Amino acid sequence: MMKTWQAGKRLLPMTATLGLILAGCGRQDLSVLRPQGPAAESSFGLMKLSITIMIVVLLIVFAIAAYVLIRYRRKPGQHEIPEQVEGSFKLEVLWTVIPLILVIVLAVPTVQAVFAAGDDHSDDKNAVKVKVTGHQYWWEFEYPDYGVTTAQDLVIPAGVDIAFELTTKDVLHSFWVPSLSGKIDTNPDGSTNHFSFSAPNEGVYRGKCAELCGPSHGFMEFKVKSVSKDAFTAWIASMKAPSVMPEDPALAEKFKSACLTCHAVGDMVGSNGPSLTGIGSRESVAGILLNDDTGVDGAPILENLKTWLHDPQSVKPGNRMPDPKELGLSDEEIDGIAEYLAGYTLE
Repeated sequence: MMKTWQAGKRLLPMTATLGLILAGCGRQDLSVLRPQGPAAESSFGLMKLSITIMIVVLLIVFAIAAYVLIRYRRKPGQHEIPEQVEGSFKLEVLWTVIPLILVIVLAVPTVQAVFAAGDDHSDDKNAVKVKVTGHQYWWEFEYPDYGVTTAQDLVIPAGVDIAFELTTKDVLHSFWVPSLSGKIDTNPDGSTNHFSFSAPNEGVYRGKCAELCGPSHGFMEFKVKSVSKDAFTAWIASMKAPSVMPEDPALAEKFKSACLTCHAVGDMVGSNGPSLTGIGSRESVAGILLNDDTGVDGAPILENLKTWLHDPQSVKPGNRMPDPKELGLSDEEIDGIAEYLAGYTLE
């Protein structure tokens, strides 16, 4: 018993210190505690309701326990057996009915929120339709009403409902933007899931795959860019513009033969890899290398592109992009393609 107590005395400060350190980890833009849209606010409201009920129940239970301990403690010289109430019908009804009431209080808004989250708005003429396809380890976004397909950066107009249709090309993934909505899976059995959310405010929101899908599951990120309606219209027009090739004819031929068999650029459509159209305007390279010219929260896009192209497996282990050197590209040609892609920006 003494050894157990001594071990507990050592573990308690270590656990408290570790908990304090971990409390400072994570990112604000990946927190469900900072909702930025109606769907996320609904989930946050349920969390607050359940925590409030839990705290109230704990306070009542501990208050009753404290009262009983003080009021009915054995007094000096008291040896008689206290009155037994194990067969009290009233008490048994009371502590059966109260939990049922609490469950109903939680169940009604929870069911309402779940059904509301499943409303896909696919019949809403004002909603923007987006087909989401999960790949190992990247996200594809198709806008069927606009004839545009992109990857990693989901661009949406602020304040407009987005109707999602979700599938997968390989394994089970889970689409999640913590500050905007809950999670929804992309099922490998061929079924299609639907849901919707909106972002009332302009800004960039970080999304994740929330289902273990392979070695680089933790690196399967994407960005949601909420922009004005005019900016969204301009982005669609830029995405549909004719493709722009490298100025160097030899490099352009190498790029076509080595890269465009899988990737798409402008009106030149690939089949397997993410679209590279406007990659110079994206928030990240490969979803995980953040583009930041200041170097505070990432690195310049050219540096990120070189890091990715020279060794894709070191950035995302297990991804399906072939090593450019195995495709016959030299280091100079890889750097040239990186410079071309870094300069391929959209309005």
